[in-house]
Amino acid sequence: MSGDGGSGSKGRVTRPGQDPDHALVQAVLEGDATAYRGLVERYQGRIHSVIYGMVRNSEDARDLTQDAFIKAYKNLHRFRQHSSFYTWLCRIAMNVAIDHLRRQKVRRAELFEEGVATRETGGVISIAHRREDPARNLERKQLGQRIVAALEALPPEQQQIVILREIEGMSYKQIAEVCEIPEGTVMSRLYYARKKLQAALSDERE
Repeated sequence: MSGDGGSGSKGRVTRPGQDPDHALVQAVLEGDATAYRGLVERYQGRIHSVIYGMVRNSEDARDLTQDAFIKAYKNLHRFRQHSSFYTWLCRIAMNVAIDHLRRQKVRRAELFEEGVATRETGGVISIAHRREDPARNLERKQLGQRIVAALEALPPEQQQIVILREIEGMSYKQIAEVCEIPEGTVMSRLYYARKKLQAALSDERE
């Protein structure tokens, strides 16, 4: 969906109080296809990160990001203007990634590209960047592998919530909008997903 810098959306004026995303969406729906480039440029990086967090393959993530934007473009007439464009787009991206994983049955080799995952207080996943001695590095690597295995064992609906919460940093409300489920369901799924991850870590320590 990329293109040259001559987008007709560059000089578009947003009315006071109008959401910039909604203005671009409206422009596309009114026939200005170049306006969509502004949305791609604004969210391409974030959508790529979300998808990469699911598929753990750079080439697949690039292709699926492209697919997500194409699918969103084709379904733009279904976007509800009172909603957040990003959460709507993210929902499409997550579904594209889940469909890909179901088709390909891709196994992730690691949770993040750099370092391995460790669990902080409350079950939050973070990245350990510090260089340690070989024994410590091996321990962290093994721990990361256990977490990856636990993530892969989660149902897709729990996987996507972990990704959105721990990697994308979304609020419960935003996740609920993306997944189209109540906030209580988001909290419940995240709770059980974290319990499984914590169990994997506990087993590793024993």
